[in-house]
Amino acid sequence: MSGSVPELPIMVLDALMPTAQRLVVNRRGSTVWEVESHRGHYAVKLGHPVDGTADRPAQPWTALAPAREGAVLHRLSTDDVAYGEWERGTWNLQPWREGPDLYRLWEPCRKKDSPAEPPAGAALGCVEALAELHAKGWAHGDVQPAHFIIGPERTHLIDLALARGGHVPEEYDFPFRGCLVHYEAPEVARSVLATGEAEPTQEADIYALGASLLISATGWRAVEYPDDAPRPEQRRAVASGKRRPVRAPGELGDLIDTMLSPAPGDRPTIQEVRAALR
Repeated sequence: MSGSVPELPIMVLDALMPTAQRLVVNRRGSTVWEVESHRGHYAVKLGHPVDGTADRPAQPWTALAPAREGAVLHRLSTDDVAYGEWERGTWNLQPWREGPDLYRLWEPCRKKDSPAEPPAGAALGCVEALAELHAKGWAHGDVQPAHFIIGPERTHLIDLALARGGHVPEEYDFPFRGCLVHYEAPEVARSVLATGEAEPTQEADIYALGASLLISATGWRAVEYPDDAPRPEQRRAVASGKRRPVRAPGELGDLIDTMLSPAPGDRPTIQEVRAALR
């Protein structure tokens, strides 16, 4: 079935009875649809296992990720969420979040010689969304610019399949093996290199948020390594704790610098970040 796009499972079609649907993402192990129906506007995620290749290990956990995220959203009392199993893995449906992500919103700031500075309001919206999650005792585990959707009324933090902080049904749970390395905190990278697993923490979320703000504002990753470097090499660079100087403009640059501190205890809390932006 390589290269083909999985159709929406019959149980999802029965639940939503779509009037329109659009494929948004089709990548290794994950398919996301935007679905409109008389019931409402939804994101539908399908997960299936990924076979291993010569340079990439198999990823059976991708089949469980949609149901795990659905369980997390239920624990967080998110309305209008459902999840279950289909023939190749699991699925969830959740409210569609309208708006650009942080990286796309700040694109004008990254243009050469642009006088535009990243708007503090957008940064504060991202902080508020993460603060809401942290206040409930959870760590996101996969903070990145694409996961902050800047809506007309508020910013939404999406993609909670890797979040930790409450009970998740055992049949849908799986170990945390790190996230997108550009946003991975040094202590997470070291743990993944040493054991293959790590524990998401709120302190690591702060690092990831700082790295997300930095790359969205400047186009530069926090840590320098070749674009085509193998994943372990990228992680070793992150694990070293060495990083580029922060060149983001104004007070935002000073704040990002502290958020990217190599020692978790030296990073501000999300409340302190929020107070600094206010």
